[in-house]
Amino acid sequence: MILRRLPEPRRNGYFSTWPEIVHGFADKVGQESKPMRVSPSPRDIARMEETLTWTNCLEPIDGKIVWMKAHDERWKNICWHVGLCHAAAHQHWRYGLSLIALTLNKQPFNRKLPILEVIKLARSL
Repeated sequence: MILRRLPEPRRNGYFSTWPEIVHGFADKVGQESKPMRVSPSPRDIARMEETLTWTNCLEPIDGKIVWMKAHDERWKNICWHVGLCHAAAHQHWRYGLSLIALTLNKQPFNRKLPILEVIKLARSL
């Protein structure tokens, strides 16, 4: 995920006067190596910023479920946060993804259609 790879924001005015510590080979023996952080490219950041607007067409509860699921949240936590049972939360998630797909593909559809009809319409793309 691109947001996780971005550097942490820093507060202005706070800095360290300590010199940079240079570790020698003897200091590093026996330590676990740190994973290398690869900064995202400007193209990746632009694509990520575009995806942030995709949930604007959703109802707040649907948008929350889609974002929580995108962040690998467990269904148990999602259900607790939105106050729905698993089956209803899963249906709202599928409905939200269907609305996003229909909107991105510029497919005309009636917003008054039942949830299951919108999901079927999106699956037929």
